[in-house]
Amino acid sequence: MRMFHVLSAVFAVILLARGCDAQLSVCGRPTLSTKIVGGQSATAGAWPWQVSLQTSSRHFCGGSLINNEWVLTAAHCFSSITDTGLTVLLGLQTQSGSNPNSVSRTVSEIIKHPDYNNKTNDNDITLLHLSSPVVFTDYIKPVCLATEGSTFYSGTSSWVTGWGNIGVNVPLPSPESLQEVNVPVIGNRKCNCLYNNDITNNMICAGQIQGGKDSCQGDSGGPMVSKQNSVWIQSGIVSFGIGCAQAQFPGVYTRVSKYQSWINQHITTNQPGFIMFTSSGTDSDLSVSCTSVPAITSTAATVTTPAPVVCGQAKLNTLDGEGNSLASSGAWPWMASLQFNGSHVCGGTMVAERFVMTTASCFSRSTNASQWTVILGRLNQNSSNPNEVYVQVAKITISSLTGDNIAVVQLASAPKLSDYIQPICVDLGGTTFNVNATCWTSGWGSGSGGVTQTLQQIQTTVVNCGNSSSVGSICTTAMNLQEGDQGGPLMCKQGLSWIQAAVVTIQNNSPNTSVSNSTVASRSVRAPDIQRFTKTSSFSSFLTSVVGSFPPAVGSTPNSSTSMSPFSLCFTTALLFSLTALQIFHCD
Repeated sequence: MRMFHVLSAVFAVILLARGCDAQLSVCGRPTLSTKIVGGQSATAGAWPWQVSLQTSSRHFCGGSLINNEWVLTAAHCFSSITDTGLTVLLGLQTQSGSNPNSVSRTVSEIIKHPDYNNKTNDNDITLLHLSSPVVFTDYIKPVCLATEGSTFYSGTSSWVTGWGNIGVNVPLPSPESLQEVNVPVIGNRKCNCLYNNDITNNMICAGQIQGGKDSCQGDSGGPMVSKQNSVWIQSGIVSFGIGCAQAQFPGVYTRVSKYQSWINQHITTNQPGFIMFTSSGTDSDLSVSCTSVPAITSTAATVTTPAPVVCGQAKLNTLDGEGNSLASSGAWPWMASLQFNGSHVCGGTMVAERFVMTTASCFSRSTNASQWTVILGRLNQNSSNPNEVYVQVAKITISSLTGDNIAVVQLASAPKLSDYIQPICVDLGGTTFNVNATCWTSGWGSGSGGVTQTLQQIQTTVVNCGNSSSVGSICTTAMNLQEGDQGGPLMCKQGLSWIQAAVVTIQNNSPNTSVSNSTVASRSVRAPDIQRFTKTSSFSSFLTSVVGSFPPAVGSTPNSSTSMSPFSLCFTTALLFSLTALQIFHCD
C-alpha cells in the first residue's frame, strides 16, 4: 500500500459558550472561506490552517496548524527526515510564484507517536513544535480538533486539502495552487470490507466508492475536516491508501479524536481547541457486513448501548486502608486535577458531564479559562495514566457568598464516561450527615503520594461542630491536608451512592484555634482538633443556576426527587403552574 496525501481541507468547530478559551474562539473559522465543492484550486485564505512541510525548498507533506506554535501531521512523513533543514510554511497559496501572506518557521521538536507502526500505518500521527509562535491573520489560523467521542457517520461531508499529485504520478501543474476536494466519510465496517480488515479504530476513511475524488502523493499529513454549525473540525490526517482515487479503495486517514489525550500530554499550555462533532440520524455503516466483517447481532447492539448517566457510582472503590493512604485506580472516579499552565494546582470533582466543582481560591492567580486544563481519570501526577482524559476549560464561574466560596468549571466538551471517570452526587440540601458517620477526602497534596505523587485518600468522621452554629457547616475530625488538596471533596457514602458534602479549602490558622472557620490544613501550622467545612447545600441556588440539572443517584430514576434541589423544584412548579394560571412564583 502506498502513502496517501490530501487534496482538500476545511475545518469545523462550535463555539460552545461565552468565555470559551482563546483557541476555541479562534479555531476552525476561516475569514475568507468560499465553500467551493470538488477537486479544484482553493482561494487564498480558504483553509488558513493548511501548512506545507518542506526540505531543501521542496514540498513533501502537508499539515495543520492547531495553535500558534504547534502543527499536526502524519508520522510516515518522517521516516527519514529530521528537524534539521525542515521548514514549515504557513499562509501559503502556491508552491511557486508570489505568496505575500506566507511566513515560514523552522521546527524545534518532532514528536512522533511512540506506537506508530509503519507496516499497518496505525497511530500515524506526529506533532511539530515551531521554533517561534506565529501571529494569526486572515491567512493563518488554527483548526479545531475533534474531541474524544466524536461521531462521523457514513456519508458525513468532509474536505481535504493539499499540494499533492492530481493523479498517479501526475504532479500538480504550475503554479501549484492549493487544491481542495469534497469527499464523504465511509464507515469503518465498509472500509474494512474493502481493505480486507486492515482498518483499525484509530483510522477513518473517506472517498467515493466509484473513485474519482481522493488524496494522493504529497498530500500526506494534511487535514480532513467537516463543518458543524459555523465551525470546521479536523477529523482526520491523510495517511495511506491504494493508488489515488481508485474505485473500491477510499483514502484512509488517522482518526484525530483518538489522540486528544496524547496531544494534550505534549501541549500543556495554550492547548488546541477540541470540539465534539456529533452526527445526527442513524449510521448506515452499522448494517454493513461481508466475509471479513461479521454482521452486528442484536445482542452486540444491546451491549454497545450507553448506560444512563448516574452520580455517585464507584465500581472500583474497595476502601482499602485508613487515614493517609494511596488510592487505587478508579477508586474516586470523579476526582479532577486542575492544571494551571500544565502544573497541578487544585483538586476538583466532576459533578455533571460537563462541569467540575472546586474551591474559588484555586483561581486566585487567574480566571482566564485558556490557562487552565482539567484532567479526569488521573491517578499519578508523575507517572503514566492510561485512563486519563485532558479536557479544556470553557468557562469559570465563582460564587459570591460571604466567607468561603466555590467555583464551577465548565468543560469545553463532555469526556467519555468509564469506570475511571464518573460524576459524584452533590448534596443540594436533602442529605443528612449524622455524627460519627465515616467520610473521606482525596487529593494530590504536595509532598504526598511518593515519587509518583499518587492520589491520596484520607478517612475521617463527622463530629458535632461544638458551641458555634452548625447551620451551613459540617465538621469532622482533623485531617492532615496539604497544599494541592484544596478543591477536593469531603464525601460520604449513603446507600449505593457517594455524596459530596463539602469542598475542601485550605487556609492558615492559629495553632490555638479549636474550630477552624473553613476547611483547614497546612504543613506549617498544626491542624485543629475539629475542621469545619461549608456544606455544598449552602451553594444550592448557585450550583443549580450554573449547572442546571444534575445526574440522578445510582439506583434511582432520572425523575427522583433526590436529584432536584429546592430551587429547581420551585422553578419547575412555577413553570408548570404558570402555563395554566399565569401565577407568579418567587424561588428563593
